[in-house]
Amino acid sequence: MSAPAPSLRGSVPLLAATLAYAVLTAAYVVANSSTPQPGASGDDLLRYYVRDRGTAIDLGAFLLVAAALLMVPIAAFLARLVRREQSAAGAATAFAGGVLATAALASSAALTWTLGRLPERSPAALARALADLSFLAGGLGYAVSFALLAAGTCLAVGGKRLLPRACATTGLAIAAAGFAATLLLLVFGFSYLLPVVRFGGTAWLVWAAIALVRSRA
Repeated sequence: MSAPAPSLRGSVPLLAATLAYAVLTAAYVVANSSTPQPGASGDDLLRYYVRDRGTAIDLGAFLLVAAALLMVPIAAFLARLVRREQSAAGAATAFAGGVLATAALASSAALTWTLGRLPERSPAALARALADLSFLAGGLGYAVSFALLAAGTCLAVGGKRLLPRACATTGLAIAAAGFAATLLLLVFGFSYLLPVVRFGGTAWLVWAAIALVRSRA
């Protein structure tokens, strides 16, 4: 008697949540396409966030919070699928990474929204501090958190052939980039790894969700 086919329960909602997350991330990038670079002066930040771009900042914060909230069900669905492969450690790592990523993005959105609410005559140093905190939360904090999610998923299911070898290898590479991004605290030049994790990780997440749906169909 042949073994029953794996259930699709959990994998289809994972794909739907992942696609919604990718759409919200793309919309956030468009809404914040002219955001000053991390090295911008406090005066430039005040001019952008307070005097010129109030409505756009609110929209960007909303999109970022919406995307952040989706990371919780994404992590939960991934953890459920990973746990089915009898990998409790991988499931816990993936879920913890997703929850931490949610906290990082939500914190970044809250700090950015607060920055946009500063009075026009606020000290430039205050604007600089809020911008730095937002950058660290949404950049480095998210990168390390996503690295945990990707590593936990790939190490748990990669050997089970639920993910193509190329997908699992890519996920581990993105996780390595996320962990390596912590070096920006010593050398800021490593900040180029942050968009690699943010956008490369989003593309990988969609790829992995599609692969998991196909493997369980």
